[in-house]
Amino acid sequence: MLDQATNRLRQASARSRSKHLFNRAKAVFPDGTTRATVEKDPFPIYVQRGEGAYLVDVDGNRLLDLNNNFTTLIHGHGFEPVSEAVVDLLRSGTCFANPTEHEIALAALLTGRIPAMERIRFVNSGTEAVMFAVKAARAFTGRPAIARIEGAYHGAYDWAEAGQGVSPGKDGWDPAPIATPAYRGTPPSVVEEVHLLRFNDVEGLKARLSAASDRIAGVLIDPMPSRAGLMHPEPAFIETLSETASKYGILIIADEVLNLRQGYAGASARYGLEPDLITVGKIIGGGFPIGAIGGREEVMRVFGTEDAKPSLPQGGTFSANPVSMVAGRVAMEAMTPDAFNRLEKMGERLRGSLRASIASRDAPYSVTGAASLFRIHPKRVAPTEYRDAYLSAEEASHMRRMSRHFLETGILLPYGAAACLSTVMVNNDIDLILRAFDNFLDADSQSGKDRVR
Repeated sequence: MLDQATNRLRQASARSRSKHLFNRAKAVFPDGTTRATVEKDPFPIYVQRGEGAYLVDVDGNRLLDLNNNFTTLIHGHGFEPVSEAVVDLLRSGTCFANPTEHEIALAALLTGRIPAMERIRFVNSGTEAVMFAVKAARAFTGRPAIARIEGAYHGAYDWAEAGQGVSPGKDGWDPAPIATPAYRGTPPSVVEEVHLLRFNDVEGLKARLSAASDRIAGVLIDPMPSRAGLMHPEPAFIETLSETASKYGILIIADEVLNLRQGYAGASARYGLEPDLITVGKIIGGGFPIGAIGGREEVMRVFGTEDAKPSLPQGGTFSANPVSMVAGRVAMEAMTPDAFNRLEKMGERLRGSLRASIASRDAPYSVTGAASLFRIHPKRVAPTEYRDAYLSAEEASHMRRMSRHFLETGILLPYGAAACLSTVMVNNDIDLILRAFDNFLDADSQSGKDRVR
């Protein structure tokens, strides 16, 4: 492996156009980007186009894309059925104040697949979906507070993001998780109405929900928290959540904006969770902005009925716009049970081979994930909650080196987030990932020996 300074010089040379564009961007954007999630090392890679499982940057470098716009593009880039459907639609208009048949078609597809989704409302993003799901839980129960999992990501709604960026204090972690605001100036009342739970902590779950049962409207949970570590839920945790929430009249809100891609019926069905409300997004839009809230018919009535004023009004200029509806329907129609099964098998092969490479070298890494999702951790033991997955400065450095190594070999591996596969990937793409990881482990081991010397 090249030394770090040499490698960074080579990368800068190979991406001179990206560097130039970033310098231009800094003159118009506060930090040179318009999304906090854009990776800069030390500047972003600007994309020219996507080609199936690959993207090509503005300097002509071709990269296997394991980000897929944060797991959105389940069919990769430029999926032809979606492209053709959208081009045909553009000639007849892109958005209207009136409803169209397209929204009914996508709604029927989703409610027909997802057990928890008896009724549905469309919005424009995952953040909006979570926001309105939380509001719906409040409107239905008449309670103001929510509970959520420590370290999990649920978008940018104040109450949904309080507690997503917690870190240990100087003396380590407090036994009980404490909600912290996501940004300076957050009203104190926000964190007062957010109760944090530790993932897979059965006793803590029961204690926290019981203590505030008269104020908690809903428990917001990603069935496999991606940003918090992409960890499997323990069956006892899911069972206890269901029993405790039912006991106190607390709604369960499953955030499947990302994890809907875990199967034909989604992640909740996979893990035996029966939510009252469910939020989805990303893959249901076919590459266009979208979000949706679904749930039990009784709960969804807060958005209105034919003969009653809604207790929770919800609109949006671009909600259910025809482009997102058509693109989403076509993309989801292509996600048949066979398509999901193929992705599952590829994911199992990849995760199993990564673990075998780690074991054969006794390397200090582990792998989490399911279906088409995976995440590599610089930990000998795979994390089961956010605190286990939290990176020390040294571990963060390991992960940054790994991302750089993958980039050298022509692979875009997300840093500190879930990586994902797409339906257009083939076995050769999996082989490429495995070779890159093997080479990284060998180089990492040699680097460690050199440091010891």
